[in-house]
Amino acid sequence: MRLNRVRGTAVAAALGVVAVLGFQGVANGTGAGEAPNEGGPAGGAGVHSAAAKGNGPVKSEVHKLALKSEGRGEATLSRRTTEPFGMLGVSWPDADAKIKGTIEARTRSVETGAWSDWITLEPYLPGLDGERPSERGSTEPVWVGRSDGAEVRVSDGAASGTLPAGLRLDMVDPVAGQSAATGGGLNAEPAAYSSSAAAAVDPGPPSTVPQPPVVTRAQWGADESLNNEGPIYLEGGVIKAVFVHHTTDGAYNCADSAAVVRALHVYHVKTNGWRDLGYNFLVDKCGTIFEGRQGGIDQPVMGAHTYGFNSESTSVAIIGNYTNAGASSAALEATARVAAYKLGQYGGDPAGSTTLVAGATQKNYAGKEFVAGQSYPFSQISGHRDGFNTECPGMQLYPQLPAIRTLAAGPVQGLKVTSVGGGAFAVDSGYETPGPVSVNWSTTTPSSLISGFELVVDGRTVTSVAGRVRTASTTLVPGSHKVAVKAVHQSGRTTVTAAVNVNVPSPKKFVPVTPQRLMDTRVGLGVPKAQVGPAGVVTLQVTGTNGIPATDVGAVVLNVTATHVSATSFVSVYPNGTTRTSASNLNVVQGQTVPNLVVVPVVNGKVSFYNNAGSLDLIADITGYFTSAGEGSTHVNLGPQRVMDTREGLGVPKAQVGPAGVVTLQVAGVNGVPAEGVTAVVLNVTATHVSGTSFVSVYPDGTTRTDASNLNVVKGQTVPNLVIVPVVNGKVSFYNNAGTVDLIADITGYFTSAGEGASHINLGPKRVMDTREGLGVPKAQVGPAGVVTLQVAGVNGVPAEGVTAVVLNVTATHVSATSFVSVYPNGTTRTSASNLNVVQGQTVPNLVVVPVVNGKVSFYNNAGSLDLIADITGYFRK
Repeated sequence: MRLNRVRGTAVAAALGVVAVLGFQGVANGTGAGEAPNEGGPAGGAGVHSAAAKGNGPVKSEVHKLALKSEGRGEATLSRRTTEPFGMLGVSWPDADAKIKGTIEARTRSVETGAWSDWITLEPYLPGLDGERPSERGSTEPVWVGRSDGAEVRVSDGAASGTLPAGLRLDMVDPVAGQSAATGGGLNAEPAAYSSSAAAAVDPGPPSTVPQPPVVTRAQWGADESLNNEGPIYLEGGVIKAVFVHHTTDGAYNCADSAAVVRALHVYHVKTNGWRDLGYNFLVDKCGTIFEGRQGGIDQPVMGAHTYGFNSESTSVAIIGNYTNAGASSAALEATARVAAYKLGQYGGDPAGSTTLVAGATQKNYAGKEFVAGQSYPFSQISGHRDGFNTECPGMQLYPQLPAIRTLAAGPVQGLKVTSVGGGAFAVDSGYETPGPVSVNWSTTTPSSLISGFELVVDGRTVTSVAGRVRTASTTLVPGSHKVAVKAVHQSGRTTVTAAVNVNVPSPKKFVPVTPQRLMDTRVGLGVPKAQVGPAGVVTLQVTGTNGIPATDVGAVVLNVTATHVSATSFVSVYPNGTTRTSASNLNVVQGQTVPNLVVVPVVNGKVSFYNNAGSLDLIADITGYFTSAGEGSTHVNLGPQRVMDTREGLGVPKAQVGPAGVVTLQVAGVNGVPAEGVTAVVLNVTATHVSGTSFVSVYPDGTTRTDASNLNVVKGQTVPNLVIVPVVNGKVSFYNNAGTVDLIADITGYFTSAGEGASHINLGPKRVMDTREGLGVPKAQVGPAGVVTLQVAGVNGVPAEGVTAVVLNVTATHVSATSFVSVYPNGTTRTSASNLNVVQGQTVPNLVVVPVVNGKVSFYNNAGSLDLIADITGYFRK
């Protein structure tokens, strides 16, 4: 099938030096608009991938077949089998002889045996590489892939019978009969010189941007025996512009790109009779850059590319045809890199303009006239058509030149912060973090064009990373900060993102309060009177009410209870105005009443409660808050150790607690707790041997018990819950509402007004461990007498040093048997204290304040197997 294509004039001569243009048709039946095969040198061998073993010349040959004159201005080469080849063109002895009609060829693929459609070949004008006695008339070469058959037809278009004598088909075999499986890949490392011809030349001027990796002539296998004349350098020694071209038509695999370049070299020298390959650089669709004309990558080598303007410019030709489709992003990036490098050697601006002196009188593609000897403005990165009457670099590539200029000149485009983490969580005004912050960003500019990024805090660079990196971390001091990312383009131009607000609250001290009820959806206390439905959220104002200050409150301590549960669900308590994470605080099933202590950060004076499924009522009792104002108390680790057990008479008489019964435990002055200055103790309280439905309240001895509760139990249950209870006179009291129960208390720490303890810092809530998924610990259930150890310091926003305890909500699920779980400081001997008590099939959460000894905490399961989940809500630090 004959292809009818819009054609451009393929002429590109310079004051004696020009390159190949190409607007040929389809080769071997593959459309020019076909999506590129991005195999590249690393994408598998192509049929022409044979190259020198190491670096060195690869033998190439030109096979020649004479065309037969048919009279009437026609000549043909009948369809036939040929020697293998990859590129073809038609040539004739008289360079000044013209063919006004059509020159077409088609080829047979070695791989498929199929014949291509007819390919239109466009003649070159004479003198493209200067006046040379060896020059022949010819068409542009076309890459056809590995072929072993050809057919040609030529017509002068006027039936006058005046075709040039000596017409022949030139077929370039870039591997000269070597097996396609032989040879090695390309080593595309940067190189300053390409050949012995350039070895004696002083190094070119340094560039303001890095030299990109370039496949040198030695690496792509140039046969330097073809080039015995040596290079020509620009008379002024200054490159003022880069002209972008396309060259050779036809589909190619990037693994064959070196063969395409070799074939062009051979065709230009052996068929056209030129000094050398016409272009200074070539780029394939996978972004590999090849050194073109001999003389040195860093030198101002005169090429044969843009007729009339070669004496002050260099060239980059993108291999392929770009009439119907634009060049790949990889090719644009590579072109921008080499253009920026060459212009950077001479103080050029890829986005700027310059003036060039015309070396010939002519018109360009737009009809602009040039007069030899006069100066004309050009963009410093221009298309071939800007200086000559040709479509080159192609109807779809030419509109991409602004993108090349932007890539080359900078600044970095599309720079934006995508997320902030590393301990920070989103709030309405930005982010809040206890100190550590990790900033992530993105940009549309390729990494190869970026010198680096800087993390900027309050206008000052605090850390720098390489151009390929998209994240940076730092630790902020307490206060409000403006955090931004600065990108430095290889040109030196900078871009800065919009700043994000990041607040680091001051460390907080604890203020205990007499337990009191703040929220009850059953009666409309604190929130509307209504159950919380599936995916429902209720928000509670906690500051400025019930004796809690309106400002400077960093977190509140709430005992949260779910009751009247209609379906299996979980409840998450989190800072209002932040994005809820996967962390949960209560896990419930139908009919259950489940309490759990929650230490929840306060961002804007409120906290939110989320119910996942079904409907339920929620109750919240406050026992204290953390604040940066006033005198407050600091936390001191202690234990865990058992301090009360009614089953054994430890700490209190040996007897169950009956209906409306109260037992009182001395906590100050015993078990390592100071006698003075203790404002609250942290106890894990467990109810067991329960005879009926009841609730247990833990409250300061010597005060009036309120309606707040800490544990809700039913007959036969064993239920634990963490309690932070104020200490008024050195004692705390335990009240059981109905039936009889045994009560157990394990102490994990206390708060003191003496000031020697640690302050609380909000963090999360954030999931840090999940044995179901392998988060933080190996992916596996914890078996009988099994222990898993979690790194808590130095990760997930927790500092590596100075952390005395972490606040974790620990959940046991997929429980196979009755068991208990103990959470204790790694590196210490586990005591009899426990944190969770579970039975088969249960999912049980409990808050844990666990000391940190060596940066880790350990989790022990007594019997059966189960999965463990841990969500961090904060830590204590001196």
